[in-house]
Parts: sequence; C-alpha cells; structure tokens
Amino acid sequence: MLEVREATVVFNGGTVNEKTALDHVSLTLEAGDFATVIGSNGAGKSTLLGAIAGSLPLSAGQIVLDGQDMTRMKEHRRSHAIGRLFQDPLKGTAPTMTIEENLGLAYSRGKRRSLQLGVSRKDEQFFYDLLKSLNLGLEDRMKTPAGHLSGGQRQALTLLMATVVTPKLLLLDEHTAALDPRTAQAIMELTQRIIERDQITTLMITHNIENALAYGNKTIVMNEGRILHIYSGEERRQLSVKDVMALYESEHAALSDRTILGR
Repeated sequence: MLEVREATVVFNGGTVNEKTALDHVSLTLEAGDFATVIGSNGAGKSTLLGAIAGSLPLSAGQIVLDGQDMTRMKEHRRSHAIGRLFQDPLKGTAPTMTIEENLGLAYSRGKRRSLQLGVSRKDEQFFYDLLKSLNLGLEDRMKTPAGHLSGGQRQALTLLMATVVTPKLLLLDEHTAALDPRTAQAIMELTQRIIERDQITTLMITHNIENALAYGNKTIVMNEGRILHIYSGEERRQLSVKDVMALYESEHAALSDRTILGR
C-alpha cells in the first residue's frame, strides 16, 4: 500500500519566486492498484512522482510504502522498492553496457553482493526467457550495447529492468510520450501485461485521457498541485473525455488540445 499524506512541495520558499508545486496532496493506493494521473502542464503530476521516488524533497507531509515511512529516505534507497520509468527512453539504460549487463545490474538491485563482472549462465538463461516474452527479438541480441537499440526497444528494456525484481511500487512518468503511436501502443500493452502478471501497485502519468481511462482501475485528475478528483469503479467506467473536460472547466482549469486529445 502507498500512502501519500498531506504532501507539499514548495520551490524557492521565502522568495518572490516561491511556488507551491504540490499542495497538501493525500492519496492512498491499495496493493495491486493501477492508477493513471492526468492534468495540464504544471498540475503537479511529475512533482508527485518525484516526491514519492525521493528525487524531490517534501516541504511537508509523509510518504509511506507498505507501512514504512520513506519521507526522509534517500532516493537510491527507495529505488530498492520503487521502479521508475521516464519519458526519455535514454534515461533508463547504460548505453555502453550490453542488454544482458543492463538486466544484470537491475537484477542485483537490493541484493547483498557487489555487482560482479559478467552474467552467470543461470541468469543468462533467465534474461533470455524474459526478453523472449517481449516478442521483439532482443533475446538474440543480448550482447548488443543498449545504445544501439531503438527508442521503443530501450523503453521495453527499461521496463524489464524496473520490474525484473518485482517492485513494491512502479512509477511511470509519461513513459510512452516520446515514442511513435504504434510503438507507444506496444509498450502500453507490455506494461499492462507485466503489471497484471505481477500485481504491481502502479502510478502512471499520461497526457492521453483515453489511455488514462482505458488502463488501470483508478484515474486521478490534478490541477495546480492539487488532486481535483479520483475516479474508480462504476463512476470511472462511465467517464468520458467530455466529463473530464467539464471537471476542469468547473475548476477554471484550461487544457491544451494536446492534453485533451492525447496528441
């Protein structure tokens, strides 16, 4: 279970440039929840993920994961329990390391041993089977440096790296936004398959409202650092793009065409 309690993030506090990026946000995700997050630019979506991951310190509030208070825990320690993907496919892999070396690095996360040179035969077979499940042919390119892969292939590899050791929480920060539509769809289908298979509690930011309503079991609408509404159950199943737009209009929040249409 993830509990975000009155989380507040203030940039440039006490100056004329002070800005509240996250304003007393509270959120609870039960184990296995897959929540999508939508909102216009500056709504606080990425700030929320950064605060949970530990890359952004809270000005006030708490982050609790499976009963453990992580509020003051460093980002590298949280990464043992939290997997994270970014919009840029280049961020998640080491380009000069091979596919299997990247997976080996991720597989060693949280283990009480130093990273050894090379990959054991047992792990190599495990990685081969894992890559084969992607249906991208990467299992036959395990010795290829990650930097030689396409953006979609690297994002698929990054997704495997984030979940090869099942995390307590998976954070997806617009992880398909930089990909072409066909590749983005393939990565979303892969994401859904892995999340459902391993029952991973997930928080996913997207600018595509249709995706926000099609995937997962909850949709969180944010604006100006606050949560406007959390949709779930039958209410969410009946929700349309027009309904989301009406919610923003009622809060005097403007959505760009790109946000509304997912372009």
